[in-house]
Formats: sequence, C-alpha cells, structure tokens
Amino acid sequence: MSNSLKQTLIALISGIIFGTGLTISQMVDPNKVINFLDVAGNWDPSLAFVMMGALTVFGTGYWLLVSKKAKPTFDEQFSLPAKQGLDKTLIIGSSLFGIGWGLAGICPGPALTNTLSFNLDMIYFIVAMVVGMFIINRVKT
Repeated sequence: MSNSLKQTLIALISGIIFGTGLTISQMVDPNKVINFLDVAGNWDPSLAFVMMGALTVFGTGYWLLVSKKAKPTFDEQFSLPAKQGLDKTLIIGSSLFGIGWGLAGICPGPALTNTLSFNLDMIYFIVAMVVGMFIINRVKT
C-alpha cells in the first residue's frame, strides 16, 4: 500500500472518529453551542467539558506518540507552518470565524458531520462556506 493511500485512509478514519465524537457529545447541535456562549442566560457548560476531554486525549496522545518522533510515520518530515506571527489576515479571518460560529452555533467540522442528517440549514451553511472559500481564494490571488 502506498504512503499516499495510507495517509488518505488515516485521514478518513480520523474524520470518522472526529465526527462520531462530535455526534456523541452533541456538538453538532447549534443550540448546544449557542447555549454555551450564552453565559448571562441559559448557559450550558457541557462544551467546556467536551473540550477539556478532547484536549486531554490529544495532549496525552501527542506526548506519547508524536513528540518523541524524529519524522512522521508516513512522510519524510513534519510540515509545520512557516508563519509564526500575527498578521491582518489571521486576525480578520479568525474574527469572522468566531462571529459566524457565535451567530450560527456551528463551525465547519460539525456542519460537515450534520450533512448526514440532510438538514437544509447545514447544507446552506456548507454552500455559503464553500462560496466564501472560493471568494477569498480569488481575492488573495
């Protein structure tokens, strides 16, 4: 089996595990996210517990399996971003992402997971997301 196929398979399995986790923790429900952000009203702290659990699993796995490796399993070297600082594009992009997440109660991972429910709101969200990605790629080049 080629490294490219192995990488694709691992990405697929990782995505399925991620989507399953989002579904089990109910993070695919926009109301759950909006209630987490509503600290002055109907606050639901469960998202914080999900995040703490996810960070604990990731941190432990990273420390045990990745941090001590000289190179990745299916590639020649780790590919880390060259940019290290903050710039206008990062600040504007992350602000728009946060505002959209707060207003819609959904971000790309849960939205893609929700496509299996055939919820039209999620389909509209994904179409708008893809159009936005297309526009920004056209503007940047």
